[in-house]
Amino acid sequence: MKFFVDTAETDQIAELNDLGMVDGVTTNPSLILKSGRDILEVTREIAEMVSGPVSAEVVALTADEMIAEGRKLAQIAGNIAVKVPLTWDGLKACKVLTGEGYMVNVTLCFSANQALLAAKAGATFISPFIGRLDDINLDGMDLIEDIRTIYDNYGFETQILAASIRTVNHACQAALIGADVMTAPPAVIKKMAEHPLTNAGLESFMADWAKTGQKIL
Repeated sequence: MKFFVDTAETDQIAELNDLGMVDGVTTNPSLILKSGRDILEVTREIAEMVSGPVSAEVVALTADEMIAEGRKLAQIAGNIAVKVPLTWDGLKACKVLTGEGYMVNVTLCFSANQALLAAKAGATFISPFIGRLDDINLDGMDLIEDIRTIYDNYGFETQILAASIRTVNHACQAALIGADVMTAPPAVIKKMAEHPLTNAGLESFMADWAKTGQKIL
C-alpha cells in the first residue's frame, strides 16, 4: 500500500519523507488555509520535496473553470495530480484533463456508483471518504470493499485512494481490503508505530538492562 500524507505542512512532510514513508501528498483548500501559505508556492515546495503525486485541488464549480484551474495547477510540476470534486462537472473536467495526460484525483466520493463513473471518466485516483461516512453511522470500509470489487471485476486501472482516514484501524482495514493508497494526517501515520505491548516490553527490557550495570557506549 502506498502512503500519501494529507497535509500542507512542509516540515511534517519532510520528516516522514526522510523515513521513506511518503509516496505522495494530498492537499485541499482546508489544509492550504491551515498552512497559511499561498497555494501555488506551497504546492511547488511540496512537489519539489517528494517524487510521488501531489494532489492540488481546484476550487471552481463549473467544468470549464475546473479545466482552466487544473491546467494551471498542473504546470507547477510534473508530479501534480489535479484534484476535482465528484460532481458531473468534475467528471467532465476529469475526462478532459486525463485526456491531456494529467493525473486526476477525483475526490469527495461517497458511493460505489460515483467511483464507477470516475473510473469510466479516466480518473487516476478515486478518493472515497471513510471517516465522513462513519460520522453518519455508515461503515466507510464497506465502500472501499465495494469499489475494490467493482474495479477488479472490470479491470479498471483507477487507484483506490482511501481518504478521510482518522484512526490506525482505518489504515489497517483499508490495507486488508486492498486499497491501493491511503492518505492520512502525519499524526495517524506516526501512531501506527505505537502498541501498548511494545511500550511495556521496552520498559521491562530497560529495567533489566539497568540491573546489569553495563553500557554499550
